[in-house]
Amino acid sequence: MIQARKTRSLVLGVGNLDRQDDGAAYHVIQALRRHLRQPLLEPDQTGLEELGGRVDSVFLAQLAPELLDVAMNYDRLVFVDAHVQPDWEDLHCAPVEPEERLSTLTHHLTPGLFMALLQVLYGCTPEALLVSLRGHQFDFGRDLSAATARLIEPALDEIVRRVTS
Repeated sequence: MIQARKTRSLVLGVGNLDRQDDGAAYHVIQALRRHLRQPLLEPDQTGLEELGGRVDSVFLAQLAPELLDVAMNYDRLVFVDAHVQPDWEDLHCAPVEPEERLSTLTHHLTPGLFMALLQVLYGCTPEALLVSLRGHQFDFGRDLSAATARLIEPALDEIVRRVTS
């Protein structure tokens, strides 16, 4: 009997843990790890050293081209970050499509550009989702604002629904 290959998911949290709500993804990653009964990350850990599961999660300061080698091994990517977009809902969830135009004049790698590079360089297009929490405070500190902290559980629920289906 042939067994179907299990879908593998990588949840990529991006942000600055030391700038309050910009570190919201770290708190989402920790909540996901608790839910999956995986070891929590120390503040100086990324999670890249623990890959290989059906659902893996990492927290990084920013997306980098070096992560393409990791991402190509997954069927589903979930990008998690904080946002301040006035026209987005507090918990913004949307599919990520490869960006049409590649820019060489930026140090900022968006999820769309990341997906475009993955497609062009490796010929793979995993399913991708953005889960972005509205940020309110970005001063130095590790505490989330109350409004952003309230979005952690709904973000977790959305991610768990996607990665366990």
